[in-house]
Amino acid sequence: MTPSDTIDSSNILSRSESHSTADLSVFRIQPSRGWVSLKLGELWEYRELLYFLIWRDIKVRYKQTALGATWAIIQPFFTMVVFSLFFGRLAKVPSDGIPYPIFAFAALVPWSFFANGLGQSSNSLVGSANLITKVYFPRLTIPIASVLSGIVDFALAFVVLLGMMLFYGIVPTVNALWLPLFLLLALITSLGVGLWLSALNVEYRDVRHAVPFITQFWLFVTPIAYPSSLLPEPWRTLYGLNPMVGVVEGFRWALLGTSTAPGPIIAVSSAAALVILITGAFYFRRMEKTFADIV
Repeated sequence: MTPSDTIDSSNILSRSESHSTADLSVFRIQPSRGWVSLKLGELWEYRELLYFLIWRDIKVRYKQTALGATWAIIQPFFTMVVFSLFFGRLAKVPSDGIPYPIFAFAALVPWSFFANGLGQSSNSLVGSANLITKVYFPRLTIPIASVLSGIVDFALAFVVLLGMMLFYGIVPTVNALWLPLFLLLALITSLGVGLWLSALNVEYRDVRHAVPFITQFWLFVTPIAYPSSLLPEPWRTLYGLNPMVGVVEGFRWALLGTSTAPGPIIAVSSAAALVILITGAFYFRRMEKTFADIV
């Protein structure tokens, strides 16, 4: 073998190594600065993780419980009983011509979905501390999974609502086709507020103590025990700044055929819910870089 052959072989080897090095892809994880994009494409890439997180939340929620998923029915049902006794019979609160028990229960079904999603998502990051500190994935998947897992509870309570409608002889009209949009509005509201509170809860742990108070206060400023028709215009439309007003009145109108159609309330509630969701998502992404260090 001549020296030239040796040189040529070494050149070929160095070129092959440079090509193999060039083919390697580098993925760098570094903290973001300031306001950043939402990177929604990552959520789609991690959609299988989102599915397993939803399934985990559903199993954990009813693990080692005697009544299991029945709690999804018991909570709104007994709340309806209490409201019917004190607001319906004693206070004689009007119910837009609908029997008061189903008037209240039709509002409590979407409300329970919203309230449970808010409670679960606000504490979701702290509850998943071990996962956050060990592996990288879009942190948005955690509160999203907490809210979406409540669909199962909503479905169970909704079946009871349909049974009550059958008992009272109320037949849904074509307006029921709007129900998925009202449910989506409740989901957006719950997720938007949950993103704000979950990010704040990482830094300020007293947020978890404030969530039950916020939920209880929100319950009574939402027309569940009373109709929004008690308010005159334009206050009734401004009342829609509470997104759950549009959800509750929408459910009653779509299922029970109340004469007080939501109208402009839906537009105001939808705009308010989108503002809460978008601002909550950007705030969440801004604070995301500190989650692993603080949680």
